[in-house]
Amino acid sequence: MTISTRAALAALACVLATGAAHADGLDPLKGALGEIKPIIDTRLRMEDVDQDPLAEDANALTLRLRLGFETGKAWNTSLLVEGDAVLPLEDDYRPDPAVATMVAYPVVADDEAYEINRFQFTNTSLPGTTLTLGRQRILLDDQRFIGNSGWRQNEQTFDAFRMVNRSVTNLTLDATYLDRVNRVNGPDSPQGVYKGDGILLNAGYQTKVGKLSAFGYLLDFDPITNIPAGINPLRDSTSTYGLRFAGEKPVGKVKLAYAASYATQTDYGDNPLDFDLAYEFVEFTATFRQFGLGVGTEIMEGNGLPGAAGKGFTTPLSSLHKFQGWADKFLTTPAGGIEDLYGTGSVNLKGVGALDTLAFIVSYHDYDAEAVSADYGSEWDASIAAKHKRFNLLLKYADYQQGELASARTTSKLWAQIEFVW
Repeated sequence: MTISTRAALAALACVLATGAAHADGLDPLKGALGEIKPIIDTRLRMEDVDQDPLAEDANALTLRLRLGFETGKAWNTSLLVEGDAVLPLEDDYRPDPAVATMVAYPVVADDEAYEINRFQFTNTSLPGTTLTLGRQRILLDDQRFIGNSGWRQNEQTFDAFRMVNRSVTNLTLDATYLDRVNRVNGPDSPQGVYKGDGILLNAGYQTKVGKLSAFGYLLDFDPITNIPAGINPLRDSTSTYGLRFAGEKPVGKVKLAYAASYATQTDYGDNPLDFDLAYEFVEFTATFRQFGLGVGTEIMEGNGLPGAAGKGFTTPLSSLHKFQGWADKFLTTPAGGIEDLYGTGSVNLKGVGALDTLAFIVSYHDYDAEAVSADYGSEWDASIAAKHKRFNLLLKYADYQQGELASARTTSKLWAQIEFVW
C-alpha cells in the first residue's frame, strides 16, 4: 500500500472523526457534497511519425477520456477523484520502448491504459497553508524539473503529501514528499511506475521585476529489473539544486519577458553512476501587440563522449515535450550533453470569426554536443491552435534532421487534435 492509499484513508478517517464531534453534525459534509463540480476532459488525437531507418511509419489515433469530480469543503477539506482511459482507435505504432513489440514502428507513447489519475484530499485549516494528500498533479516553475507531461494522453501524477505556504507576502514555500510516480507509459508498462523516496523543495519570492525561485529535488528511485539498463530509474537517482529567475517588463510599447536558470546535479541514493553536472538556461521574448519573438539557449552537461558510456544531466520528472523540440528526440540527455540554441516567432489573434482565439507558432532549434564540438542536428516546429468556447483545436508539425552525430535519427511528426474541457 503506497502513501496515497494509506494517507487517503487516514485523512478520510480524520475528516469523519472531526465531523462526528462537530457541533454542526453532518451539515458541512452535506454542503460539500452539494457543491460537487464535475471534471470532464476529452481529447481525440491523430499522431503520424516517419522516422529513419524504421521500415514502417507510425499511425496512431487515440481517444483520452478523463472524468471525475471535486467536492466543496467540509471542515476545510475537499476531495478530488478523477479517472482516465486511453483508447487506441488506430494502433499502427510502438506504444512502449521498454517492450519488444511493434519494433518496426516509431514510438508513440500513448498506450492503452485505465487508471485512477488523481485521488486527493486538500485541506486549508492552517493559516496561509494548503495541504494536499494523495495522488495529485504537481507543476513547479516552468516544469523543466517537475511537471505532469500533460502533452501525452496519460499524464504524469504523483502519490505524495504536499504543503504550500503563502503566509508571508510575496513568498511561497512548497515542500513535497513522494513515494510513487505514475508515468505517462501507463500502469501496465515495465517503466510505467517509479517507486522510491522523493523530496521536492521549492521557494519562490515575487519581486517587482520578477520571481526568484530556489529549489532542491532529491530523488532516490528503486531499481526496475525487467527494462533496459539505459532507462532504469536507479540511474536517475539524483540530487539537484538550483536557482531560477523569470519576469517581464514593458519597454515602450513592447513587453519584454526574461528567464534564466542554473542548477547542479550529482548522483544520489543507490545510483551506480558517479557524476557532477550542471544546467544553464537563458531566454528572452519580446511581444508587440499580437506578435512575439523569442530566443533562448539551454545547456545540459554530460560527462561522456557522444555515443559512449557516460551520463547527461537528467530531468526524469519534467514535462519533457515542452523542451528541446516537439519531435522529442532528446527526452534523455546524451552522454555528451546537449546545447540547444533556439528562436521562436508567434502570432496571437482574438475574435477571428467564430473562434475565441487563434495562435500561430514557428520555432527553430540547433542542437550541439556540450562535451565536444559536434553537431546533433536541427529541427523546425510549427503549430496552429484555436479555441471555440470549451473546444480546443490543434494542428502541429515537427521536422528533425540529424547531424554528424547520430544520437537521434531524422524524424518528422504530424498531429491533429481536438479537445473538450468542462
